[in-house]
Amino acid sequence: MAKRSVLWKALWLALAAVVVLGFAATGCSRVSTETDEVVLHYAGGPFEAIAFEKCINPSSGLTLLGPGDTGYSYPFGQRSFDFSGVEGAESGAISVVSRDNVQMTVAGSATFTLNTECKVLRQFHERIGRKYGAYFEDGQSEGWTKMLNFYFKQPLDRAMDAASQEFEWKKLFNDPQIKQQWELRVGQLAREYIREAAGAEYFCQPLYAGTGDCGDVVLTIQKPQPPDSLIEALAAEQAAKQQNLAQQQINAKVKTELESIKDLVAVLGPNGAILWKAIQDGKVDVVPVPQNGAINITPRGGS
Repeated sequence: MAKRSVLWKALWLALAAVVVLGFAATGCSRVSTETDEVVLHYAGGPFEAIAFEKCINPSSGLTLLGPGDTGYSYPFGQRSFDFSGVEGAESGAISVVSRDNVQMTVAGSATFTLNTECKVLRQFHERIGRKYGAYFEDGQSEGWTKMLNFYFKQPLDRAMDAASQEFEWKKLFNDPQIKQQWELRVGQLAREYIREAAGAEYFCQPLYAGTGDCGDVVLTIQKPQPPDSLIEALAAEQAAKQQNLAQQQINAKVKTELESIKDLVAVLGPNGAILWKAIQDGKVDVVPVPQNGAINITPRGGS
């Protein structure tokens, strides 16, 4: 009985080995998707037409691809296009020109979800993804960054430049209300231009899950930065304004004092005004005397 059991196990192992070797010999491959990826399965090979088979959703079990079949992996879930210029960003900061012809730079990011609804994703792959090699292999894709620079950076550049032409640089840099108006205008134009460049709703709002309204890409942008020389000049201008304001306050005080002296002279006469001022400043002691009495006035420090 024990020998029979051992024989059966050996038989099953041999059969499994034959199946695996058979798959390998016929060129079959296997796909198992992660939680953050969707795979497009295309069937076909050297001797037959390539045709779309199906979408393999996130966290799918092991899927067998036939001989010559190909799987193209795309990201599922929230992604971003970073144009801050820091290490690891997809792009440098974007240059814009204000209404008064000052060149400024803008850093930020666009957050989105690739539309992975199967029909739409297939269309994206065949129109854009294959052209740029934007699909992922072993978690990497240089083509993905190239694709984003075309379908995000160029529309963003265009939108920010158009919006910046409506405002002067000082207000963009210093006025929170103007910056808010500019942000709204950039968002409106950018979403329009991104859709226009892509030709369809391939890029949706960050929480889009493949059904319902695609929604809008979310932009996070910093205020435009002018050249350092203009920032320094603006700081010097503000300092000069503060100094001028302080001088104006000093001048106003002096003017008030002069008007007060004029009023004293008009009432007390020149000598009376001088005496009053000396008393106010504590330079003369005032001693009450009886009516018709005599008084000597001696300045302090005198003999």
